[in-house]
Amino acid sequence: MAEKLNPALKAVSDAVLAVAANLSVDEVLQKLVHAARELAGARYAALGIPDGEGGFRRFLVSGMSDELIASMGPLPRTHGMLGAMLSESVAYRTEDIHDDTRFRGWWPRRHPDMRSFLGVPIVSPDGTIIGAFYLTEKDGAEVFDAEDQELIELLAAHASIAITNARLYEQSRELSILSERNRLALELHDVVSQKLFSVMLTAEAAATQIDRDLVAARAQLERLRELAREALDELRSLILGLRPAELERDGLEGALRKEVELLRRVHGTNVELEVEADARIEPGERELALLRIAHEALHNAVRHAHAENVTVRVGGTNGTLVVVVSDDGVGFEPDSADLRSRHLGLTSMEERARELSGRLHIRSAPGKGTTVRIELKTHG
Repeated sequence: MAEKLNPALKAVSDAVLAVAANLSVDEVLQKLVHAARELAGARYAALGIPDGEGGFRRFLVSGMSDELIASMGPLPRTHGMLGAMLSESVAYRTEDIHDDTRFRGWWPRRHPDMRSFLGVPIVSPDGTIIGAFYLTEKDGAEVFDAEDQELIELLAAHASIAITNARLYEQSRELSILSERNRLALELHDVVSQKLFSVMLTAEAAATQIDRDLVAARAQLERLRELAREALDELRSLILGLRPAELERDGLEGALRKEVELLRRVHGTNVELEVEADARIEPGERELALLRIAHEALHNAVRHAHAENVTVRVGGTNGTLVVVVSDDGVGFEPDSADLRSRHLGLTSMEERARELSGRLHIRSAPGKGTTVRIELKTHG
């Protein structure tokens, strides 16, 4: 054991230093999975972090080329042996993984064959299983031995601390970035957009009052109105064009989950998200518009309605995706012209839904909370 202990301590040291260097979670995980493969003398190694919903939030590998990884398609699910290592906090070794009854499920056509196996759960200090090491194909032997298992268990114990610390650092950094981005976005909406909209409304009002003989003046005001409308449309297009990176990476559900988590942390509001398993919409402008409308409804509930509890439900039926945002806030009169002139978010939500041939329903009353229901066809 002494001969292998120094490399093990070095691997642990590298993981700790990676966190101290403020590396991202993925960078820390990649260092750990490389270290595990080298320590155990495995041909292939992987480190999976579950997402709590039957999939992996992260799944990093060592020993495979980028081309091979790409050819195997999407990330695996937490089934078969992959899931077994996340259900019990004990390691598992076998000479041939194919002989185990749990070896079923995900196995892409391009996936290399694997026989000898060592799986070691990564357990957090509070006893929760937060991930697992998966090692296969022992170099120079038929099976991984007890010494290999002990080394990876040592690495896993320190990996849990490294992962937890890296995740906390990344969440703190992400919160700062998202808070600043949301602050700037809200300022754009509340200040720039409202001013441009006011210019357009003023131009329209003046145009209707000008004497018919003042043709030139009327033409200028018409031009002013057109310019204001063009500027508003251009600004709206620019803001919508800033497609959130998390939407492309995580899809609508993942982006909503991050938005909900951010609101919980920043405002302390109880925000719940419920998503039906088959709720889907085609990627692109429709998905983005739906996210923007839901974003507006959520922030109205938290910032203007002062709600204590907010629920977001996402479901679909007959080719239509439905998002419902409900809150127990102060409520308002949806048809109040005075309120709409001061809070243009209601109008912008309606316009976005209408532009995509969708429907938006707002049900609210003073003291009765608010429910915003958005319906969009899943395909344009």
